[in-house]
Amino acid sequence: MITTSKHKAWSKAIAEPASEFDLTPLEIIEGEIPADLRGSLYRNGPARLSRGKQRIGHWFDGDGAILGVHFTGTGASGVYRYVKTEGYLDEQQKDAYIYPNYGMTAAGAFWNNWLRSIKNAANTSVLALPDRLLALWEGGKPHALDLETLQTIGIDELSALTDKQPFSAHPKVDPVTGNIFNYGVGAGVNAVLNLYRCDPTGKLEQQNAHTLSGLPLIHDFCFAGQYLVFLVSPVRVSIPSVALGQKSYSDALEWQPELGTEILIFDRDDLSLISRGKTESWFQWHFANGYVNDDGNIVTEFTRYEDFATNQYLKEVASGSTETKAPGSLWSLTIEPQTAKVISNQQILAACGEFPLVSPAKVGQDWRYTYLNVHRDGVTHGEELFNAIARYDRETGKMAIADLGDNFYPSEPIFVPSQNNPEQGWILTVVYDGNCDRSEVRIYHSDRLSEASVCRIALPSVIPPGFHGTWKGK
Repeated sequence: MITTSKHKAWSKAIAEPASEFDLTPLEIIEGEIPADLRGSLYRNGPARLSRGKQRIGHWFDGDGAILGVHFTGTGASGVYRYVKTEGYLDEQQKDAYIYPNYGMTAAGAFWNNWLRSIKNAANTSVLALPDRLLALWEGGKPHALDLETLQTIGIDELSALTDKQPFSAHPKVDPVTGNIFNYGVGAGVNAVLNLYRCDPTGKLEQQNAHTLSGLPLIHDFCFAGQYLVFLVSPVRVSIPSVALGQKSYSDALEWQPELGTEILIFDRDDLSLISRGKTESWFQWHFANGYVNDDGNIVTEFTRYEDFATNQYLKEVASGSTETKAPGSLWSLTIEPQTAKVISNQQILAACGEFPLVSPAKVGQDWRYTYLNVHRDGVTHGEELFNAIARYDRETGKMAIADLGDNFYPSEPIFVPSQNNPEQGWILTVVYDGNCDRSEVRIYHSDRLSEASVCRIALPSVIPPGFHGTWKGK
């Protein structure tokens, strides 16, 4: 149990397991829903961080729950449901944590870590397909949900995935073809990087595999024109300590800066390896985007950390109190694709931020605006969760910030492009109000973030801070 009197206001949002609610009309607090905003917002994140007297070991261990907000001509309706994974149902029946997870070992004897596979928490992201929603997680297959009610349908095989082929949480959708690119890391002494290309319906059409050195932590990749780019940070799992049940995966991750950052570049068509290289050490969770410039070089943008202290900070989030400072900032890396040679590598925004994204119409292409979470002025990383959203203008180098005020915590800003301009539209974010212990959806003009939101919509229950979301238009 979290004692909130000794914690920041956001800790109240995770003090108790989140409460589901059925599809219900939502009340507008102020403003109006834009007339051209028609579709559904989906968000995923850890919603249950405790069972009985047990608390999870890392924020990444929490059971995933999906928020769906549907916008129609008559208003907005919302639904919030846990993903009913096999592990969730088993632990719900026993009212105890029994499976190993990212930051937890299995309950009972150490050999339970061999007998029980790591629990698929289905808590990281979502992918909206024409006929179903996929709840995504780092180390396993997706779970399919009903697009309207969010009822869990079951494990989704994407037509052809095997048990050793995870489908990771950061697929990229080509805005030109609708094809979906993704990967999954198969665990082993030398892990296998499985690459996938699916058609717009989610059917697996092309795959390839590449053997890695050791078992690294790869959370995201970059889609840039003709290329898929992976930056493999120098973090490796100590496999014996996990296999013997001595440590969780998180505790067994070792920062090995002497390895450098490995660059892997693949062709988008046949998923073959084009080049590989090595550069200085850093860690990154997320890419903003990438493209091929006029010189034929790959330009990538990502949030860079100087070491792996970010993992400790994220572990502390689950306790309701953070003290580790692990700031990340926006960097740009330019690479020659045929040799993987680094041409330039520089910080482009000093502000501490995370969850960078761009207009879905600009994925894999040159773009102007990057949207991300940042801290309010005067707040340093380690004291608070992100409490503002921002738009970074890559042409001018300027940043516009939506400062929501004390004890308001917005989620990753989801961009919804207008029909006439792919880089103008609406920004949607789910906000936890730590002053009143409630959650809401806020809608902003994408080019007027520093102004008040155009609409605020109340949610029936608290939505804990989460990770990633998406928009599915009508």
